[in-house]
Amino acid sequence: QVQLVESGGGLVQAGGSLRLSCAASGRTFSSSAMGWFRQALGKEREFVAAISWNGISTLYGDSMKGRFTISRDNTKNTVYLQMNSLKPEDTAVYYCAQSVTGIYSPTYKYWGQGTQVTVSS
Repeated sequence: QVQLVESGGGLVQAGGSLRLSCAASGRTFSSSAMGWFRQALGKEREFVAAISWNGISTLYGDSMKGRFTISRDNTKNTVYLQMNSLKPEDTAVYYCAQSVTGIYSPTYKYWGQGTQVTVSS
């Protein structure tokens, strides 16, 4: 029903920037809250950011606040994650997910395959 494909990951130096994209299939994207998560080697999956269906509401994890920005373009069925002031601890696989229950009580039913972000020191 829904397919999510992340792109834009890569290798960047500390202090640099990267913009991730998540392209979604299906007719439900424009009415669905979207989220970004990440998982570093040997660590648990961590919440990064979320955005409401209309882009008006956003949420960020504590360590991401002030550095990362989530946005979306419903005409393109795409959600973005702009990452600035990157740190080595941001190194992780980043996943895009689609909620079926909104942003504040989300149920992330659909997930992408992930894209690797590596920040060197």
